[in-house]
Amino acid sequence: MPTLQLKPGREKSILRRHPWVFSGAVERLEGEARSGETVMICSADGTRLALGAFSPESQIAARVWSFDPGLAVDGSFFRARLRLALQLRQQVASLRAISACRLVNAEADGLPGVIVDRYGDYLVCQFLSAGAELHRGEVVAALSELYPCKGVYERSEATVRAKEGLEPRAGLLWGEEPPELIEVSEGESRFLVDVRHGHKTGFYLDQRDNRRLLLQYAQGREVLNCFAYTGAFAVWALQGGAARVTEVEESSAALELGRRHLALNGLETADHEQIEGDVFKVLRQFRDSRRSFDLIVLDPPKFAESQHQLDRACRGYKDINLLAFKMLRPGGVLFTFSCSGQVGLDLFQKVVADAALDAGREAQILQRLGQAPDHPVLLSFPEAGYLKGLVCRVGE
Repeated sequence: MPTLQLKPGREKSILRRHPWVFSGAVERLEGEARSGETVMICSADGTRLALGAFSPESQIAARVWSFDPGLAVDGSFFRARLRLALQLRQQVASLRAISACRLVNAEADGLPGVIVDRYGDYLVCQFLSAGAELHRGEVVAALSELYPCKGVYERSEATVRAKEGLEPRAGLLWGEEPPELIEVSEGESRFLVDVRHGHKTGFYLDQRDNRRLLLQYAQGREVLNCFAYTGAFAVWALQGGAARVTEVEESSAALELGRRHLALNGLETADHEQIEGDVFKVLRQFRDSRRSFDLIVLDPPKFAESQHQLDRACRGYKDINLLAFKMLRPGGVLFTFSCSGQVGLDLFQKVVADAALDAGREAQILQRLGQAPDHPVLLSFPEAGYLKGLVCRVGE
């Protein structure tokens, strides 16, 4: 087996069971290894530390499969890891009443670069690292054995693949082609998911519990849902008794699916408005016309793909939160989120606090929010906790 030898003193993160080895920590590669191939990760003195997938094109030179150097990374390995991930989801009571959830969450489930989401009778996979790409056949074979489904579809189109030297890939991997839209249930609400063209694997599963939380806040309120996508937050707000919901979204196709969601949930007669446009521009128009709301949801896409985009991302978060604070009526509530992994919770809270200060509003944090439990986070890999949110109330 090829060996990836670390520089002196650079084994500390591996000893703390962090699954990434950065290229700057590598002294040399002994032997030959193709992209995705398993290598033995050793300290400078030759101590065997872990087995990882080699990625020569990425700044992350290896992603750890196992901290047991004696383990074989083969079909049995992937079946065992997948079985554990599935068992975890079966143990979470809240996941039993829904038909869409994440079954495998990459590093957090011991399978770096592997994402598996369930939508009804179909599974949708992403293979986002060199190691995941090399072993995709073994993963799909194990999934088809372990999880009853009609088909397994691939959506490996995330930009992170380019950093691994991989081309985008999408299409059927096993079984039947999924229908154009898959109907899924999320508690009392139902949605239609386009697994071929929708964001991520088709839906924002990580926001499930945060959407349901609107039931506690929406009663009788006028709600503004920004970056609405297909309107899942709007459906839950209306289910919670919102007096009116206004949605802002750039995609006309997403807005159309949002209208179908209203009908699917018996809400087509609700007081509901959709605006197709850039959220930043629309919010400024609302501010200038002195339009106000009782509850605002800000769920933007990722603003920072890498560390060098962090400053720009923070400016974007401050901008939209500043506008939101100015438009909230006295006693109004803000649900604000960031899914940028580079923006930690403390930094995000500071940005939101600065926005409230510049808006001249006093605000309290009522709740801190994160991703749903089917998106677990390893204590040794906090990077998996990318989604963070705050529920804030402005003063009277």
